[in-house]
Amino acid sequence: MALHPTLSAVTDRIIARSQPRRSAYLARVRAAAQQGRVERAHLSCTNLAHAFAAMPDTVKIHLKEEHRPNLAIVSSYNDMLSAHQPLAAFPAWLKEAALAAGATAQFAGGVPAMCDGVTQGQPGMELSLFSRDVIAMSTAVALSHQMFDAALYLGVCDKIVPGLMIGALSFGHLPALFVPAGPMTTGIANDEKAKVRQLYAEGKVGRDALLESECQSYHGPGTCTFYGTANSNQMLMEIMGLHLPGAAFVNPNTPLREALTRAAAAQAAKIAAQGEQFTPVGEMIDEKSIVNAIIGLLATGGSTNHTMHIVAIARAAGIDVNWDDFDELSAIIPLLVRAYPNGKADVNHFHAAGGMGFVIRELLSAGLLHDDVGTVMGRGLSRYTQEPWLDNGELKWRDAPAVSGDDSVLRTAANPFSADGGLKLMAGNIGRGVIKVSAVKAEHRVVEAPAVVFHDQNDMLAAFKRGELEKDFVAVIRFQGPRANGMPELHKLTPALAILQERGFKVALVTDGRMSGASGKVPAAIHVSPEALSGGAIGKIQDGDLIRVNAETGELSALVSQAEWDAREQAQADLSHNEYGIGRELFAVFRHVADHAEAGAMSFRHPDWK
Repeated sequence: MALHPTLSAVTDRIIARSQPRRSAYLARVRAAAQQGRVERAHLSCTNLAHAFAAMPDTVKIHLKEEHRPNLAIVSSYNDMLSAHQPLAAFPAWLKEAALAAGATAQFAGGVPAMCDGVTQGQPGMELSLFSRDVIAMSTAVALSHQMFDAALYLGVCDKIVPGLMIGALSFGHLPALFVPAGPMTTGIANDEKAKVRQLYAEGKVGRDALLESECQSYHGPGTCTFYGTANSNQMLMEIMGLHLPGAAFVNPNTPLREALTRAAAAQAAKIAAQGEQFTPVGEMIDEKSIVNAIIGLLATGGSTNHTMHIVAIARAAGIDVNWDDFDELSAIIPLLVRAYPNGKADVNHFHAAGGMGFVIRELLSAGLLHDDVGTVMGRGLSRYTQEPWLDNGELKWRDAPAVSGDDSVLRTAANPFSADGGLKLMAGNIGRGVIKVSAVKAEHRVVEAPAVVFHDQNDMLAAFKRGELEKDFVAVIRFQGPRANGMPELHKLTPALAILQERGFKVALVTDGRMSGASGKVPAAIHVSPEALSGGAIGKIQDGDLIRVNAETGELSALVSQAEWDAREQAQADLSHNEYGIGRELFAVFRHVADHAEAGAMSFRHPDWK
């Protein structure tokens, strides 16, 4: 199938726009590789002795043999967070499998992993976005010992995978293979969980009922099962060819998960510097890979957080994408998946219905995805139209199901849930932002109502509890951007706004902050840039201004005369309470230098992006 002309045009535009920076990046990657594919060959004997002093003698012998690949293991393991707890067993499996494949593996370093589910609505959430950049830097520290010929990255959740990717691309001369842990098994239905949350917000059930509901939903090892940022991460790694095919949504603590983990080490040895298919990640991930990531996000109704993370990942590879690219692609990419919050199913249902292999095959067959890309399995994304299985204990792959197991969850490109990806660029005199409408009913997609302005999400919730928001309104929550307070997610506003919408009021949210990948039924124009603290026009909005949020046309405007708008001064806010406590003082430098959301909200500058 020929590529869709819009897909070709957007890709060509990104390639042309990226050329100077991409060329500079590739020159550095190739120079690093040419210095010697075996990095430890450049270390002194003292360096080497330090690097494997604690290894068993059998491994030391192999590490002295430069023809054997040495794999780095970089992991986000901790045992507090359900998504990362299964990673405890992985290093031992990877080391055993590496030795069996004629390689060695060392645990190169750990990276922090925080959970937005734990910190949601709490001060710690203000560290969340910048933890991505800390993870990228931690990855660099782990790889800085120059002992490695390829790397295995163990990570799952919201900021961890993007951070690992940025770190991996800064070592673009090393091959990279991502090793997921998989989702927890299905608990109570997501709509039942959401209903209890709403009842609690209305004061109709107590905290004990809420806690019991949440514990039945988040009940065991693995990723949360709704299709938020964590599971969107796993989709992205698969559609970018960084996983083994079909690895994303296999449950932890199963024989198939262990087999896939062990196979990852064997494949990493093959693509390592001394292997049969040397595949540096900086060469492998190109403009087409990034476009495929955007397409995967759109086709599955993935998390809006990736409108920043994909931009940041791309920049780490010298590739320049922006929200116009997302918007144009969204217009042609059909929505093939209905998983919560865009539907009732969870990722286990999606995986059972056909999963990523089905989605990738449908998009490739419709000319809506680039097949001509590098992957850890070799050239061509068509390899990812298969799914793994165990045949008498042996790991094998077979074609993904030809027919969806449940067309209320997964559909073909010829019969999608909607003709577009449900993600839109919002623009107007307030600024530029994004909106996800795949879960917003058509009757709620256009809201024109007076503004009610807040500088703190808790102030809005207090107004809701006082009964002051029983009306049509647009909640404007500002001073929530990267430079103001680290851009926390505002997901705890969702139940209150949803209640008001269900009561028949026209409501919407406009913010320079983030909303969780689990949000969606209330129209929310988010990531508004420039943010208020940087002089963005969202700082000019006053209580009572008529605000138009039109998700059909992409208009985000304050209906104020141009003369009055130009004459208004920016609002000011006391942000001193964001500066200390729960470690926030240690992140001050990140807030002071962070870029705007459309540039990835990054707190560091690559040399090519000055």
